[in-house]
Amino acid sequence: MPVLCETNDVNTRRIPPRSGTAFELKRGQNLTVIDPEGEQVSDLVAYNADDTQEAISSGRSIDYAGRIFLTTGDTIYSNRSKPMLHIEHDEVGRHDFSLTPCSRDTFRILYDDDNPHHGCQGNLEQALHPCGILPDQIPIAFNIFMHVAVDSDTGVIKVLPPLSRAGQFITLRAEMDLIIGMTACSAGQSNNFRFKPIDYRIH
Repeated sequence: MPVLCETNDVNTRRIPPRSGTAFELKRGQNLTVIDPEGEQVSDLVAYNADDTQEAISSGRSIDYAGRIFLTTGDTIYSNRSKPMLHIEHDEVGRHDFSLTPCSRDTFRILYDDDNPHHGCQGNLEQALHPCGILPDQIPIAFNIFMHVAVDSDTGVIKVLPPLSRAGQFITLRAEMDLIIGMTACSAGQSNNFRFKPIDYRIH
C-alpha cells in the first residue's frame, strides 16, 4: 500500500509556478482545474489508490476515444483499460495527451540549457514520493490546457500558447479512488514564456 499523501477539502488551492502537488481523489469526487491567469498548463497524472502500478494511459484513452484531443464526455483510461477520470465539463476544449512531462533532460536537449530546471517530471517525482510512487512510474501526463499543433502531412508537432483564458476550467470526475499528481508547468513554450500558477478544487 502506498503512503497516503495529502488530503483536501472543498476550498480552492493554488499550485505555485514551476511546482507540483499530489493528493487523494475519491471515487465520485470532482476535480476542477482552473487557469487563474490564462495560458498556463497543468500536467496531470493519476494512479489507482489501491494499486499504483495502474496509472493513466494516453494510448488506451486516445484509442478508445478515437481522437487525440479529449474533451467533455471523454474518459481517461488506465493501462488496464479501466475508467479512471471522466471529463464532465471543459471550457477550453484543447489539451495534450501525447507529450511527456518536461524534465532536466528536456531543457538540456531541446533548449541547450546548461543549468536546467527539473521541470514537471521533477516536481511530480517530489510530490508523489510520499505516496510511494517512484520516478519510473510517472507516465505521459494529461497536459491540461496544453496546445500542441500537429501537421497533418508531416506529423511535425509545435507547442503553441494555450487557448485557455483567465478563469477557464475543466472538471473531471473520479471513476475509482485515485492518487493525483499535478503541476504548474515549468516549460516556457507551454505557457507563452511566463510562468504562472494553477488552481484546483475538489468537490
